[in-house]
Amino acid sequence: MIFLSLKQVLKTSFRSLLSNKARSFLTMLGIIIGVASVIIIIAVGAGAQSLVLGQIEGIGTNLIAITPGKSDDKGPPTSVLGIIVTTLDDRDLKSFEDNKSSIGISYVSAEVSGSAITSWRGNSYSASVEGVSSSYLEMNDSKLTGGRFFSDEENGSVSKVAVLGFSAKEELFGDNNAIGEKIKIKNQIFEVVGVLDEMGKVFFQDVDSNIFVPVKTMQKNILGINYFNNISLKTVESVEIEQVVEEISNILRDNHGVKDQSGDSDDFTIRTASELLDLVRTITDALRYFLALMASLSLIVGGIGIMNIMLISVNERTREVGLRKAIGASNNNIIVQFLLESIFLTIIGGVIGIILGFIFSWLIYVVVVYLGYDWAFKVSLFSIILAVSVSALVGLVFGLYPAKKASKLEPVEALSYE
Repeated sequence: MIFLSLKQVLKTSFRSLLSNKARSFLTMLGIIIGVASVIIIIAVGAGAQSLVLGQIEGIGTNLIAITPGKSDDKGPPTSVLGIIVTTLDDRDLKSFEDNKSSIGISYVSAEVSGSAITSWRGNSYSASVEGVSSSYLEMNDSKLTGGRFFSDEENGSVSKVAVLGFSAKEELFGDNNAIGEKIKIKNQIFEVVGVLDEMGKVFFQDVDSNIFVPVKTMQKNILGINYFNNISLKTVESVEIEQVVEEISNILRDNHGVKDQSGDSDDFTIRTASELLDLVRTITDALRYFLALMASLSLIVGGIGIMNIMLISVNERTREVGLRKAIGASNNNIIVQFLLESIFLTIIGGVIGIILGFIFSWLIYVVVVYLGYDWAFKVSLFSIILAVSVSALVGLVFGLYPAKKASKLEPVEALSYE
């Protein structure tokens, strides 16, 4: 009898929902949007995290980056915030080059960057110009499609030579040979000595569109500065990164006259690839779960909508409730019926939201991959379980009040209700 009673309640609940299809759909809409939003945001967050972490891992785990300006362990250096800091200079670069073998460094590269109009025979191109050391190729495991990279001697003599990124060469020269040609960078004549192989995007920057010149040439002839934006170091594989960082810190403190060895007075920031991985992973995890929480709030809005519709349904079906109670239905039977209707609405809305969330997550994946980024398509089981669980809970919580209100109706009053 209990089974038959429950079966009858299920039939009654479905019949009630199907009799008001438009209203049932509008009631579910908030749940559909909320569930889809949770799944999309968690999927996009996972994809973005894999993209950033992949970019960092792709450059190697034995790289150390030094930027001017102090930062705490979890924040960016001052220079990243747009404040010009000039504490890294030739003295620091020379110290690292002179002590490479003793502290376990294989390559050192100083870098400054800017933008300039570049032209060749009437073809103009607004390029990002990077001033780098001659060890840039080895630092980044890059290759050349033709020509050569500039040498230490050319850097030291402030030679006007340039190496073109793959896309930069296509923009300026098309199918023509670029090696040995003269180009203008900021109205100064440079000789093209090499073209880099296609590298793709690194840290969301299209490296292929860059033009590379000796760092000293960039400093003196193009920017008119005597400091570096950053210095990168590549360590020997066998060394302990922490020990190398300590040696680097001591050299920089000696050069900059910093007496405090605790690090509180440092005017530089040192980041290793592993530290950067941990930092990015922490930030992206916190961000995507925070956004998922914000998206979940729409489920509460949807729940309020369900409660309002269920209250209207109770008023419309007062006579039906009275009739059921008159023929023996208990208060629990009435509560179960209305709760089931509320839970059905939220679960059906949750399933539709999961399907839509999956579809839109996949479309985002297709678009981002088409744009050239290494994006992972990840719809986690956690996000699906979370969405369905929350939607069912919302249906239960917000359906409880209308269900209890219906169960408290007196049969005589309900039957006489107009």
